[in-house]
Amino acid sequence: MSKHVSYISLIIICLAVFANKGYGQMQLKDNKQQSVQLLPPTIIFKMNKKYINCVPIALSEDKSTIISYPDPRDITENSCPTPLKKGYFLDNRGIGANTAFLNITYKEYAKLSSAPNIDQMKKMIIKGKIIKKMYKCQNALSAEKSKEDLCKIIDNKFINCERIK
Repeated sequence: MSKHVSYISLIIICLAVFANKGYGQMQLKDNKQQSVQLLPPTIIFKMNKKYINCVPIALSEDKSTIISYPDPRDITENSCPTPLKKGYFLDNRGIGANTAFLNITYKEYAKLSSAPNIDQMKKMIIKGKIIKKMYKCQNALSAEKSKEDLCKIIDNKFINCERIK
């Protein structure tokens, strides 16, 4: 893995740790702190199905800069979103409100010897509103969380989830 991707990954991990309030340390009633395991939130989203196999990248808040993208070697058969119900999918890559999609499929991207450069990637960004709805659910996905459990979140109209898009 290149130094550039390693540094970006480290920055993203640090930002995630400090940005996710309620993760990392838990304040107990007797003012003692207890460490908790850092797990990403569960992201459930609805998108234009035409692009479901396209590779996501992270953009800056103003969407002018690419701040994160996967290395082709990081793409696996589990990278594609998991279909749930009613047109919703479970994120398996770490998408967010500032995600854009490239006009290349996971399968094609995984075959590349290296990631396209930033200028090439900018030209590959699919224009338009691809993600229709996105919810961040505080119940972090775990091995015990089944597809059926996630579908119940959808059936319950995303109670205890935050709409982020």
